[in-house]
Amino acid sequence: MDDPRFAAPAPDTLISVQLDGLVALYDRASAMTHVLAEPVPEILEALGPSALTATQLLAGLDLPDDADTRPALLARLEELESSGLVRRV
Repeated sequence: MDDPRFAAPAPDTLISVQLDGLVALYDRASAMTHVLAEPVPEILEALGPSALTATQLLAGLDLPDDADTRPALLARLEELESSGLVRRV
């Protein structure tokens, strides 16, 4: 099975502010501000600028690699990719 690799922007290109359970994230590259809820900030932090597969990311987040969790993670990664916060490499 193909396990694509995903990477987040370098931390120095993002400005993050906590807002009562949410995170406002300003992306300097796109000049866009994103309001994120759990688990998205955790996913971005775990990814960092490294390119990780879903398998590696699940392990890094200490989540099970099962029939429920993997599709949910891939769906979040696709949403982040469409918003420009994650890129497939």
